Amino acid sequence: MPASNAPFIRIDGVTKKFGDFTAVDNVSLDISRGELFALLGGSGCGKTTLLRVLAGFETPSVGKVSIDGQDMTGVPPYGRPVNMMFQSYALFPHMTVEANVGYGLKHETMTPAARRDRVKEMLALVQLSPLAGRKPHQLSGGQRQRVALARSLARQPKLLLLDEPLGALDKKLREHTQFEIANIQYKTGITFIVVTHDQEEAMTLASRVAVMDKGVIRQIGSPAEVYEYPNSSFVAGFIGSINMAEAEVREVASGHARIAVRQLAAELTVTMRENFSTGERAIFAVRPEKLAIARTRPDGAANVIPGTVQDFGYFGKDSLYRIKLDNGHILSVNTVNARRLGVGETAVTWEDRVFLTFEPGSAILLKAGT
Repeated sequence: MPASNAPFIRIDGVTKKFGDFTAVDNVSLDISRGELFALLGGSGCGKTTLLRVLAGFETPSVGKVSIDGQDMTGVPPYGRPVNMMFQSYALFPHMTVEANVGYGLKHETMTPAARRDRVKEMLALVQLSPLAGRKPHQLSGGQRQRVALARSLARQPKLLLLDEPLGALDKKLREHTQFEIANIQYKTGITFIVVTHDQEEAMTLASRVAVMDKGVIRQIGSPAEVYEYPNSSFVAGFIGSINMAEAEVREVASGHARIAVRQLAAELTVTMRENFSTGERAIFAVRPEKLAIARTRPDGAANVIPGTVQDFGYFGKDSLYRIKLDNGHILSVNTVNARRLGVGETAVTWEDRVFLTFEPGSAILLKAGT
């Protein structure tokens, strides 16, 4: 029996090569039992290859995978306690919803009554019981996605792998289904690993996220950790929107750095989370929503950057500004429209002279070259 504190999934030094191309490069990763984990990255980063290695569809060139304390080396896909839900859903068009969900149970050691009960349980779990007799072409995209999920869960795998599970859905349905998947995972307690290129999807679904690039994992952490405390300029730029510029450290004291940012024509004070030395090159970064915008220069603000509104987009719940600095550099600012404007009252708009401010702890200072 594996130790109770041992990781449920251990990926140990896995490399996967296709000829001269390295798709996955020396990846090591532990995932806990009952976790909803996301592998996030752009096309060609290696995330789907790593998922296929877990499923047994690909054999590692180097390294090994263990699931629930068992080495999976040489174990074929059908011998693993794993099920995989594909992006295409792969439903049988001639079968009803009920038959599709129960298809994987045909070879299970179950009585017909137990099989029917399991199918009913899965349909109830995904809220499709009234549609049991329909064919896939009679369902919406979101309903087909839930049929595929119910079929994947019917065999009660220890691990469910989901490859871009929401890629075929429109934005509004995708947002709704994200919460449905998270709730189903919580109810079943099954470990889920989701592969996605969609940052919002990964951050909504997962308790932890691994950001992949060129076959390696660049950072692992909770969605908040990866977003608020990226460990490199690559992760900072990949997750969400961000303003970045080269900087030089001028002074270091009491956990803060005074930096010169030539692109912003400004000297700024930021909180350090890594050690920097005077004269060291760095990357200054700040999220658009961390910047405050005002028509008058704030008194006593630690960091003030003047500019002019070049572009302005109103999206109802929030607004996006593109601020042109005096040297021509552009900064993006995002504001939440938390208050309804009064009659005759105007928000900051095109060509207004404005002042941007941010707290030292809201900015990110990264090592150059990361």
